[in-house]
Amino acid sequence: MPSGNGAGSREVAAAAARAAADKQAEDVVVLDVHELIVITDFFVVCTGTSDRHVKTLVEEVEKALRGLGTKPVRREGEQEARWVLLDYVDVVVHVFAPAERDFYDLERLWRDAPRLAWDEDGGVAASAGSLD
Repeated sequence: MPSGNGAGSREVAAAAARAAADKQAEDVVVLDVHELIVITDFFVVCTGTSDRHVKTLVEEVEKALRGLGTKPVRREGEQEARWVLLDYVDVVVHVFAPAERDFYDLERLWRDAPRLAWDEDGGVAASAGSLD
């Protein structure tokens, strides 16, 4: 699924992951869920160390993806800054506080989803069963 701006969903997911990593997000993971659900292609999951850090990560992800010409169609959780969800249709970014990430454990819930191998220098490698 293209993200409506020419950038592919894999590129958008990797850019979101890099933006979070650049601001010291913990345990940044990109899950390739396109074969498991029809509503999105990738989940980007990361953890901020405090409410302020969660907000900073959200701001940085939004800034990076605006640079690709895309904006979230939906945002949730910004007020509490414990679990912020940014919905880019084909990529959904989850920025958690530590306790919420442990509690909801999305990686366990979506354990059948391959992880997208992305690197912080801008490269994106294919995951098993990833999009072409």
